[in-house]
Amino acid sequence: MILGGYQKLTLIDYPGKIATTVFTLGCSFRCPFCHNPELVNLRLAHDEKSEKEFFQFLAKRKGKLEGVCITGGEPTIQPDIIDFIKKLKKRGLAVKLDSNGTHPDVLKKLIDAKLVDYIAMDIKNQPKKYLNTVGLSEKNAPLLDRVKLSVELIMQSGIPYEFRTTVVPGLHEEKDFDEISKWIKGARAYYLQEYREKKILDEKLKKKTKDKKIDLEKIKENTEKNFKKMGIRR
Repeated sequence: MILGGYQKLTLIDYPGKIATTVFTLGCSFRCPFCHNPELVNLRLAHDEKSEKEFFQFLAKRKGKLEGVCITGGEPTIQPDIIDFIKKLKKRGLAVKLDSNGTHPDVLKKLIDAKLVDYIAMDIKNQPKKYLNTVGLSEKNAPLLDRVKLSVELIMQSGIPYEFRTTVVPGLHEEKDFDEISKWIKGARAYYLQEYREKKILDEKLKKKTKDKKIDLEKIKENTEKNFKKMGIRR
C-alpha cells in the first residue's frame, strides 16, 4: 500500500494510547474544507511512503508505541487496507480507524474480524445537506445510503467509537445539528470540531465563511442530551 506519510508520535489522535498516525492517499469525498488537500487531490504535491518503510519504523519503535491511527484521505478505499491492518494486529498494536463511512462493506469485515479497536467516523452534515457539504452532486445519492448503513454498523458494533463534525460557518447552521442529533441519537460519543481556515481543498469556500460565525457551545447545550458523551474540539 502506498501511504501519504505518517506522524511518528501522537498523544491526541488515538484516545488513551501512545500512537503513530498513518495517512492514506485518495478520498471518496471532495469536502471543500478538507485540511489535507494533498491527500485528496493527488495532482498537488504530496509525500509518499512505502508500506515497507512504515513497518521498518514500527520495528524501531517496538515496545514504545501502543497503537496506530489510520486516517486519510479515506482509508477504506484502499484495496489492501484489511491486509495492512492484519499486519498491524500481528505486531500487537491497537488500531483506530478514521472513516467517512462510504464503504460499510469494508467496515463490516473489519468489525466482524475484530481487526479494529476504535472507529472515528465523520458526520459531515444532516442528511438533506450531506452531498452538497462533501462536494458531490445528487447523482452520488447512493453514497449517502452507504454512510447511513455505516452509522448503524458502528453503533451496533460493540467497540469504542465516536462521531464527529467539523462545523463550518456558511455550510452549517445551528438547526442542522437538531437533525444530526435525531439521526445518531444515543451515540456513545459525538464531537464538534472547530473549523480552522488554513490549508483547505477549495479556496472558494472562504467567500462563504467570511464574517460568519456559529456558536459551538450553544449547539452542544441544545443537543448533548441525545448522546452519552459530547464535546468540543478546538
